[in-house]
Amino acid sequence: MSKGDNEKETQTEAATGPSPRKGRLPRAGVIGGILSAVALVAAGGGLVSAASLTPQNPASRQLEAPVAAVPAGSSVGVCPGPARLLEGTPVGTDPQFSPESATAKTAVSAAVLGSSAGIIPGSRLAPLKGAPFAEIAPGAAPTASVPTASAPPARTPVLVAGVLPQREVDNISVLSADAQNNHQAAAGAVLSYTAEDGDLQGSAAAACQQPGNDLWLVGANTALGRSAVLNLTNASSTPATVSLDLFGSEGPIQAPGSRGLLVAPGSSRSIILAGLAPGQERLGVRVRSTGGPVAAVIQQSVLRGLTPGGVDFITPGTAPSVSQVAAGLDIQDPAALAALKAKPGFADAGPALEVAVPGATDAVVEIKLYGPDGQKALPGGGVVTAKAGAVTEVSLAGVPAGTYTVAASSDVSFAATARLTRGLQAGDAADIAFSAASARLGSQHIVAVPRAGDRQLVLGAPAGRATVTYTPITADGKIRTAGTADIAGGTTVSIKIPADVGGSPLVGYVVSAAGDPAYGALVLARDGRQDISAVALAPEAAGQRQVPVTLGY
Repeated sequence: MSKGDNEKETQTEAATGPSPRKGRLPRAGVIGGILSAVALVAAGGGLVSAASLTPQNPASRQLEAPVAAVPAGSSVGVCPGPARLLEGTPVGTDPQFSPESATAKTAVSAAVLGSSAGIIPGSRLAPLKGAPFAEIAPGAAPTASVPTASAPPARTPVLVAGVLPQREVDNISVLSADAQNNHQAAAGAVLSYTAEDGDLQGSAAAACQQPGNDLWLVGANTALGRSAVLNLTNASSTPATVSLDLFGSEGPIQAPGSRGLLVAPGSSRSIILAGLAPGQERLGVRVRSTGGPVAAVIQQSVLRGLTPGGVDFITPGTAPSVSQVAAGLDIQDPAALAALKAKPGFADAGPALEVAVPGATDAVVEIKLYGPDGQKALPGGGVVTAKAGAVTEVSLAGVPAGTYTVAASSDVSFAATARLTRGLQAGDAADIAFSAASARLGSQHIVAVPRAGDRQLVLGAPAGRATVTYTPITADGKIRTAGTADIAGGTTVSIKIPADVGGSPLVGYVVSAAGDPAYGALVLARDGRQDISAVALAPEAAGQRQVPVTLGY
């Protein structure tokens, strides 16, 4: 009998009493028990009711399915590889990449929070296959499987963290951290890319992503001069079969080659979206996986003639809902934006909200923009009808320059991503960024921060007052004194991130929120350059979960 079977038997006995085979009953007692009671028998990993063998009285009491506790697993974050330029004119969907620019740099920054006893979970950064190339903290020594009493909590919590300040990478990498005290480790990482020459000059950033089986990515563009490459990564030990649902500017797109895409364990696969949906100025992609979970990211770039228009990673946002919020919108001067967008080929050079409606009913979407001093009215009124099965773009230009949070609501579920732009001169290189709609902040979000550049933590509370604490993590592993942002309802605050705290370089934050819903993003720029990136704050760590046990054979 396996260890899993022993654990299931122990849980069953705790809920129903000792199993009949654990003791001896007289024959008459056994026969009487069968005729008058219901016995639960563990068979094939499921629970089978003996009552199913004999007729039941219609008025019999229904038994609820038991709930089993599932131990927390390791925390896994898949970091995309460097941005790469497509080579030549792609045919089909499989890309070939040209060499990177001479100035391109890609690095991962990570942090892992220790327990209240000062123990840092075993954690490391590794390639998809092979040995780790950066150990953050060693794993715990193996222990016997016999349950032991938990150690008493420390009287005074020892706040420490494991850190990886800046590690250059040249391919996809995986941050993993072991579970601790039956809770997932609080860990986070961010990948940052910068280049000062070539067609992909600019900056791009993405939080290292927990794989899933149903992901939504909105905001891609496959029109002339735009390149969108979907990268799928399977970091698990189980093969993944992926199907893509495509939503264009006019409706759903049925594309041969979008179904049954195999991604082997420990591998990645790149797909040129123009090979599936060419000429789409607005494109949304739903990634569904059976078998192993996958991480998905779209590398989006713009080239206007010979002038680079920017590069960034489009990451999955929250699943379709009647309400979506994205933070970290950095909007430039409205008059200069209007003049730029009026030029041929620059229609997508301004901020916008991309709205994908997957259902069969059009969505009437109300959009509100919240800045430091409250809501700002959009020139078009902020109410649009988004076509069912399509992606609709809503311009966010026309408001005063500043940093904003955008909130959208409808009576029909939709997915959304905000697009940011930087650069106001048609002849100069520009940049783009995407901030996907995210979930409300909870407790202990680990926000890793790249080492260089102009960095801001942007927090918004669309309705009601919220209090957000942000506790610095420094390169020496110390947890520093927390800062607090008291955010009035309908406003956005920006917190400039310092280079150092207490004489040690800042590596990240532990972010926690209380009160009404608050949302956050990391906005990255570089002094003297038109570079911009936005990273929505990743979800908090999960603990032990309860799952129902199915009754039947």
